[in-house]
Amino acid sequence: MASLLNLPLLLILMISSTSIAQNPPSPGYYPSSRINSIGFGQGFRNLWGPQHQRLDQDTLTIWLDSSSGSGYKSLQRYRSGYFGASIKLQPGYTAGVITSLYLSNNEDYPGNHDEIDIEFLGTTEDKPYILQTNVYIRGSGDGRIIGREKKFHLWFDPTKDFHKYAILWTTSEIIFFVDDIPIRRYPRKNGATFPLRPMWVYGSIWDASSWATEDGKYKADYRYQPFIGRYQNFKIGGCTANGSPTCRPPSASPSGSLNGQQYAAMQWVQRNYLTYDYCSDSRRDHTQTPEC
Repeated sequence: MASLLNLPLLLILMISSTSIAQNPPSPGYYPSSRINSIGFGQGFRNLWGPQHQRLDQDTLTIWLDSSSGSGYKSLQRYRSGYFGASIKLQPGYTAGVITSLYLSNNEDYPGNHDEIDIEFLGTTEDKPYILQTNVYIRGSGDGRIIGREKKFHLWFDPTKDFHKYAILWTTSEIIFFVDDIPIRRYPRKNGATFPLRPMWVYGSIWDASSWATEDGKYKADYRYQPFIGRYQNFKIGGCTANGSPTCRPPSASPSGSLNGQQYAAMQWVQRNYLTYDYCSDSRRDHTQTPEC
């Protein structure tokens, strides 16, 4: 076999691109199949921008233009649970625009809140979407918000069809799922670095031009408006804040946490598609993130 040193650069790139499988290994267990879908009105209501929100049978469409974005909120607060939806993103130029599904208690604890995020960072036409996962815990105690971001590319085009995105939050761990593939696990190491206060479930689309796309290099361009996010197949399987103390949230697998097959799938995703890890960022002050 010829040495790679003797091959044209284009051929080397072709070999490299085909060495990565197109789909992740099977996780062997599919948590979303254990949670029934609910209609939007069964679990959520409009929070802001009602004129930029449309419900057509089982699909909720929200959009951003130069006048407003839009967001929705769960009817109840939760202290743990599985929270998911199928989402389809807009193709083309979406720089500066955030489309999200997340948990937060900012309305209850402004300036000192907890949050668990799935955020799609808008992009330019020649680059793929970035999915950002993030965890906030009570800000940082000094008025600043300390994020724990991990960013991923996806192994599919999220503008072509609906795909399932979910957060599993228990008292011991947070797991982010894409099409039932775990992409990130955030374990509880101590109460100071883990969110434990009840949170609401939200979805939104909004202008985050100051930071969303390549640290704010590319801004929202309203020549491309409206920017649209579509949601369906809403799933909530959780313990409400005022519910029975014996309530237990769904688990990642029959054994409780991730099984070996799920870990292998997660490692595959992180090996091939992880683009940023806050713990590996030398610019960060890691005294603020002791779990690193």
